[in-house]
Amino acid sequence: MTEMVFGATPARVGDPILPRWWRTVDRWSLGFVLALFGVGLLLGLAASVPLAERNGLPQFYYVTRQAVFGGIGIAVMLVISMMSPVQVRRFGVVLFAGAFLTVVALPFIGTDFGKGATRWLSLGFASVQPSEFLKPGFIALCAWFMASAQTVGGPPGRLYSFFILATVVLLLALQPDFGQASLILFAWLVMYFVSGAPVTLIAGIIALAAGAGSFAYANSEHFARRINGFLSAEVDPRTQIGYATNAIQEGGFFGVGVGEGSVKWSLPDAHTDFIIAVAAEEYGFVMVMLIIALYCAIVVRSLWRLLAERDPFARIAGTGLACAFGVQALINMGVAVRLLPAKGMTLPFVSYGGSSVIASGITLGMLLALTRRRPQNLIADVLGRAGR
Repeated sequence: MTEMVFGATPARVGDPILPRWWRTVDRWSLGFVLALFGVGLLLGLAASVPLAERNGLPQFYYVTRQAVFGGIGIAVMLVISMMSPVQVRRFGVVLFAGAFLTVVALPFIGTDFGKGATRWLSLGFASVQPSEFLKPGFIALCAWFMASAQTVGGPPGRLYSFFILATVVLLLALQPDFGQASLILFAWLVMYFVSGAPVTLIAGIIALAAGAGSFAYANSEHFARRINGFLSAEVDPRTQIGYATNAIQEGGFFGVGVGEGSVKWSLPDAHTDFIIAVAAEEYGFVMVMLIIALYCAIVVRSLWRLLAERDPFARIAGTGLACAFGVQALINMGVAVRLLPAKGMTLPFVSYGGSSVIASGITLGMLLALTRRRPQNLIADVLGRAGR
């Protein structure tokens, strides 16, 4: 016996996949994602032209590439959003396996592009950051283990997921990529909480992470330099943080005007990590609030729909994906306004970068798939199966 949540009409057996997908997908969230991508292209027109000129490339070289990457990311998102939870789980496991093996091989085949961290795999015509693809795969795999632990006689899935977490965080810290490691730890803690873990155990894990951070500060020059720069009372106006902070202050409420900003000529990462500074300077506080509202809308709508989800995997994985997506945006903007230490993290679907936008498409595609309206088993049915 089944009932539908959200008050929607149940999908009819034999329906073509596209009409069924359109009736069940969260069309509001889909619209918000497309709006984010549109904002990214708009900001790319302003932020990437100076970089193209410095590199002797056509003015709209980076914008054109972003449009191509974005088109691929949107297409991937739509295809994945048509999957069932079981297919999402299988896809996530395969994605994790491929990304994990690539991250393991990065010390031997990767490059740092002069940034001091071996995070990229150069393909000649483009570069790939495997950790971007590791995140959604990691979330799907750990959610599967955590969900399996809730079944009668199931395996110790939470313990397995912890071992996977420790391995992944260690690998990322060795690159070093403490930003992605922190984001993956956060996503795991959220999923662990949703799966029913006691708060005291979560507090212990947070304390363990704090201890690891202290160790990294004492033994990693890269980590210590960023923390010291964040804690410094004064900001060097010649650093990226200095330029970004000044640009945000100059923008005011409505900005200095389209194309009139100056920060894009000074910031080497104006089109990637600090694109929010370009938005604040040229379009002002209004544009920044619009971007924040779009991220909040996607996360809140997804979590709201997941409240009625009775499939443990879909509920746990969906929560992890939504929170990771939102917190990555929060970290990026927090760094730009100096609320957080510099972490080298992109703004999903807005910053330039093939790995970033395609990985964001995968993340949102999995989230849209898990928040689609589906027939839900009655509680009596679930309890009956658990007792057998």
